[in-house]
Amino acid sequence: MAKKIFVAATGQNCGKTTISISLMHQARKKYQRVGFVKPFGPKVLLYDDFMVDMDALLMAKAFGLEEDIALMSPVALYRDFTKDYLAGKLDDLSLADCILEAVRELEQKYDFLIIEGAGHGGVGAVIGLSNAKVAKLIGAPVMIVSESGIGKVIDAVHLNLALYEREGADVRGIIVNKMKPSKKEVTTKYLKRAFEPQIKVIDGFNYSPILANPTLSHISKLFDLPLQGNINEKSRIIHNIQLGAASSQRVIDGLLDSTLMIVTSSRDELIVTLSSLYHIPAYKEKIAGLVISGHVPVSEVSQQILHDSHIPYIRVEETTAEVFTALSDDVAKITYEDQEKLNWIMANAERDVDFAAIDALL
Repeated sequence: MAKKIFVAATGQNCGKTTISISLMHQARKKYQRVGFVKPFGPKVLLYDDFMVDMDALLMAKAFGLEEDIALMSPVALYRDFTKDYLAGKLDDLSLADCILEAVRELEQKYDFLIIEGAGHGGVGAVIGLSNAKVAKLIGAPVMIVSESGIGKVIDAVHLNLALYEREGADVRGIIVNKMKPSKKEVTTKYLKRAFEPQIKVIDGFNYSPILANPTLSHISKLFDLPLQGNINEKSRIIHNIQLGAASSQRVIDGLLDSTLMIVTSSRDELIVTLSSLYHIPAYKEKIAGLVISGHVPVSEVSQQILHDSHIPYIRVEETTAEVFTALSDDVAKITYEDQEKLNWIMANAERDVDFAAIDALL
């Protein structure tokens, strides 16, 4: 029977998947066989004729677990799933049994099993399966991932603990993620005062723009439009987003590291300038790519220069303001295509995440 861990969270975007990748990477150094399951997930993709959660697909692709993909995502919440459930259209399907059977089969196959929840403890209640209820159902010790802070972390953890305790789930630790190094020592000290010895406090990853910022591939998916130009740059991480609103010279002078430039389609001189500079290594480091916005077609000559430069770009019909708003409101999630991010997590896992301390709690 496998040793298990249920990776929970105080809410969205705390870094559950980052922690799961770290656990997978480190556990494989100690245990011969390490598996993964996302009992239910609301963000699904079609893969090999299966509807699967995107986090399950990420782990399958990153760690060569594709043969188990159907078990790794036993309940994929397709669009309108909750409506169908509440309307009684899925009454003949036992979601709890689907999850339990998948976990039991994976337990027989693996020595260490990582189970990743979805959002806060109450997510899934609409289909009768909250994270807290699933953790109890499968008998997995819980580690709650939170973002950094003191007061807000204590409040958020206690809010989630109430539900896990009501369901009888076994919460053993908190992993505090996205900490700023300058505040890490003080933050950890006060959180330990608040929770230990009942619940162990363990450091997670320091805050990193490499993980927080989007890739060109992510931007392409955000707008549901193809990345054109050099698609080999799709995993490049964007550290800055700038508006090409000033004169071409001022825009070039103000370029920051790995910038995604939003350019209106009528700005021929700026499109040509950026395309031409992309050939120069010093500028290629600064220009990650372009989002060309607006209804006005790019002129034929500018389009040819753009094409010949191989600069990565996405052509959208929305206005510059709409594009900027969409990019500002977006939160980048790690996918199996984000190799640079995956490499960073694995390279820094031992330094930032104390696997031995987590393993000892299970």
